[in-house]
Amino acid sequence: MSTSERIILGIDPGTTIMGFGLIKVVGKKMEFLQLNELQLSKYDNHYKRLKLIFERTIELIDTFHPDHIAIEAPFFGKNVQSMLKLGRAQGVAMAAGLSRDIPITEYAPKKIKMAITGNGNASKEQVAKMLQSILDLKELPKNLDSTDGLAAAVCHFYNNGKSTSTGKNYSGWSSFVQQNEKRIKK
Repeated sequence: MSTSERIILGIDPGTTIMGFGLIKVVGKKMEFLQLNELQLSKYDNHYKRLKLIFERTIELIDTFHPDHIAIEAPFFGKNVQSMLKLGRAQGVAMAAGLSRDIPITEYAPKKIKMAITGNGNASKEQVAKMLQSILDLKELPKNLDSTDGLAAAVCHFYNNGKSTSTGKNYSGWSSFVQQNEKRIKK
């Protein structure tokens, strides 16, 4: 692949459904590659779900060789247990990318919606319809978790890989550790 071509993997982490989408960037143009989801609801064991998220992310990396991963950051809800599970799902997907030395950028859900639709409070349906228009998708999936993953990739393209308002941009384990020193036990 030439230096003007790159692949971006977008991930919407979740413990019931992990959505993902891939785009190829050629020069200043985006090309749709794939969108899909990993269905996890049939597994009762939370740790099994995390293992599957890790394995599927590694499989996507080894198949498509993305140059960057854009991941939706968890939003802050009222249910602490849900937040914890979502954070674990995101962490496992990030660990898969970091284990392959792929730079990762987190985007807040509002930032992704704003990049795609111009409205930070847009619905999943509005984001999906806009992606369908931008990338000339023939049809949309019935679950919109995969379009959320694709939206993260497109958001990264529009942001040209610049760090986000969350300030979280990791190029490997060392940068993750450096930016999260308070979370490391010594």
